[in-house]
Amino acid sequence: MRTRGRLAGAIMSITLLGGLAAAGLPGTAAASEPSQDYLVFYTDGGRAAAQRAAEAAGGVVRSANDKLGYLVVRASDPVKLGADSSVVGVTLDRPVGRSAGAPVSGGAPAAMRAGRAPGGDPLSARQWDMKMIGATPTGSYAKARGSHKVLVGVIDTGVDGKHPDIAPNFNRALSRNFVIDQPNDDNGKKLDGPCEHKTCKDPADVDDDGHGTHVASTIGSPINGIGVSGVAPDVSLVNLRAGTDSGFFFLKPTMDALQYAADVGVDVVNMSFYVDPWTFNCANNPSDTPRERLEQRGILEGMRRAVKYARAHDVTLVTAIGNAGGDLGKPKNDTSSPDFPPGAEKKRPIDNSCLNVPAELDGVISVSSVGPSGRKAGYSDYGVEQTDIAAPGGDMFDGGTDLKGVAREILAAAPENALRAKGLLDSSGKPKTSSVIRDCQGGKCAYYQYMEGTSMAAPHVTGVAALIIGRFGKPGKGGLQMDPAQVERLLYATAIPKGCPSPRTFSYSTGDSHVCEGPSAKNGFFGHGLVDAARAATVAG
Repeated sequence: MRTRGRLAGAIMSITLLGGLAAAGLPGTAAASEPSQDYLVFYTDGGRAAAQRAAEAAGGVVRSANDKLGYLVVRASDPVKLGADSSVVGVTLDRPVGRSAGAPVSGGAPAAMRAGRAPGGDPLSARQWDMKMIGATPTGSYAKARGSHKVLVGVIDTGVDGKHPDIAPNFNRALSRNFVIDQPNDDNGKKLDGPCEHKTCKDPADVDDDGHGTHVASTIGSPINGIGVSGVAPDVSLVNLRAGTDSGFFFLKPTMDALQYAADVGVDVVNMSFYVDPWTFNCANNPSDTPRERLEQRGILEGMRRAVKYARAHDVTLVTAIGNAGGDLGKPKNDTSSPDFPPGAEKKRPIDNSCLNVPAELDGVISVSSVGPSGRKAGYSDYGVEQTDIAAPGGDMFDGGTDLKGVAREILAAAPENALRAKGLLDSSGKPKTSSVIRDCQGGKCAYYQYMEGTSMAAPHVTGVAALIIGRFGKPGKGGLQMDPAQVERLLYATAIPKGCPSPRTFSYSTGDSHVCEGPSAKNGFFGHGLVDAARAATVAG
């Protein structure tokens, strides 16, 4: 099961713990390089040897994580740290991350009136995505809405826990923020901007970007008479923030979030991002320096261990596959890595041994995106090995329905503070673009935003997984527990099979052509098929 991402939301991506030299591209460390903290991953049983090797290399061991098998070492030369056979990877520890938000777009047509769907919320008529997967009053809502005992973790840029369409289901007690805002990048240019809080660490109910709130809303906005409804409107939403305001997701915060989710009993986690700074992580790419290889090995090993740990604690893991519109099984070049600090990218040849994480890791459910007509979105990555299941993520260029413009995207909750910061509201709070909707009911107003991307597709699958756990999970730590393998089996069994287009080479209006491989039961565009909430709400266990 493989996926890919940075903010996977509206055209997703994730940032990983990037081990870059302070003065430019990662390479062999210079003697004058300042000491920094590195994550040193050791072999099974190799902690003592790795610690001795780190100290012999002039490093200072600051802490250790025996659950995931790494040391945090203060040192100036990562190549020396990685020279011992007990070390499998060395990655710079950065307290920040990055998300794969979805690019918002144009205006909703005048024909899209904000009428309340029968039995739904005021903006339900705009939610074509919920209709597509059967999450409606006559579909899954009539049979299964999830349970507050089901804990859904959102590893993202944060969740606005005070939003009227999030607050009723927000689990404040378990929510955590694992990142510290970074005002400027390594080149001294603005990154996250001025810190809003004294410690530069936002509270666990804040989202200054908007991506994480949109994802959480699609999963579990309640049916409460305002705005929209989520796939699983009765679940508990847990903010596991690993991405910064600027949308980067680095390794350690991401691992911390996964480990925490496992330890507190979270049932299912949504990951709409990829770990920065490498879009593809290569363990032995000849075009990379020894230092770059060490860093990528650390990312691969660290995320594999974190995923394995979470799975072993009954956490079902869902991720966006990515928004580069490429076949992940046949990559040839990576032109977007490393992405931190900004401007450090280089073009390098790669092959299928290079992986996008977490999307291409075993144990992760990778989600591709479809537009309102049901076709694979042009931006969505794909691959016969990598795609596990498909879900609606929006597609501005999908002209196969009566929907126009932004109405072809996914509507979900948005934090007012993030919209104001982006200049999308006027001084009175009125939206300045039709990509933003304000809904006021009973004297209370809330905001919603149209986005597209595999980041928007993944939370539909996460929501259906939560419905399945709510129906078949057994009492356990945190609330309910269910073997992720069983959750996956039911997800795939209830998906609507969807074969490749005919001809298999699909040409988009943008000029791109993608080739779909595999049979209807499992192919590169749609995996096991289109996720279906209504079928999941009635299937026998």
